[in-house]
Amino acid sequence: MKKLFCATLATAILSTSTLAAPIKVGVLAPEGTGWAKAIKKMAQEVKTATKDEVEFKVYFGGSQGDEQDVLRKIRVGQLHGGIFTGKTLGDISGDVRVIEIPFTFNNNREKALKTLQGMAPYFHQQIAKNKFHTLSMFEIGQVYLVSQKKVDSMNALKGVKIWSWEGDQLVTNMIDAMKFVSVPLALPDVLASLTTGIVEAAYAPPVGILALQWNSKIKYIIDFPVTFSVGAFVVSTPAWSKVSPANQKIVMDIAKKYEGEINSLNAKDNADALSAMKAQKIEFIKFPEAEVKVAQGYRAEIIKRLKGKMFSAEALSKLEAELKK
Repeated sequence: MKKLFCATLATAILSTSTLAAPIKVGVLAPEGTGWAKAIKKMAQEVKTATKDEVEFKVYFGGSQGDEQDVLRKIRVGQLHGGIFTGKTLGDISGDVRVIEIPFTFNNNREKALKTLQGMAPYFHQQIAKNKFHTLSMFEIGQVYLVSQKKVDSMNALKGVKIWSWEGDQLVTNMIDAMKFVSVPLALPDVLASLTTGIVEAAYAPPVGILALQWNSKIKYIIDFPVTFSVGAFVVSTPAWSKVSPANQKIVMDIAKKYEGEINSLNAKDNADALSAMKAQKIEFIKFPEAEVKVAQGYRAEIIKRLKGKMFSAEALSKLEAELKK
């Protein structure tokens, strides 16, 4: 009887030890968007395909804090992965930010997406050098300025108090180059600051403007995208290394499939968000065509400031090569 009990106990311990702990993932974006639903479907498909050996537990809506909080928690082992915007990806590898250089794509979303897809393998390599594995990289969308004051040119923005994401050197250098008034704040503080007047303008993809409720505080949207925002689903190398090679392949195949779906859903969500803001009677302001040349001058200045500091000359060269395609 004693031998039977010991054998049963040993089997139970062995079977328990083979069950992988969930890969805990933090993300700022709230539930309810098409994007979030796709991530949930992807996680469920991974769990089923790996016979419960790989499970993603995703914490939506900033419940694990701002992106910087999530990154810090990953580095101390409290979380294992995150779905990050370019700003935080840049904290992992600055080369990723090269695709978010302002005024690179203007209104051409299709060109921006093709450029991202062309550069993704290089970005994956750079991220891997910093102990993260990339499951997928996708567009978040074109980034628009929204304002409480009506402005008809970039020059008219110079007196407007514009939020800048605290610690984002790309935006800081853009605002400095354009001689704008910068108000650095953490992302969760922007809504209250728009309410009190500490901030008069902010920037985000359309779906972000709605999700963060900024649309309730602004009157104008400048119909000239500042940049193209990207995101990625990354997992720390230590967490990824615990997944068997066979399961790694399964996860990557599923992630690749959902990458395309997420891009399509993000594009639809952003288009719907723009329509919703038009229906809300937020005024869309068109800048004169001459502003495109002005913007290109600012782009050159921003590159001059950041090449070799935030991103490498190699990354910039690869970007320019992709743009020529």
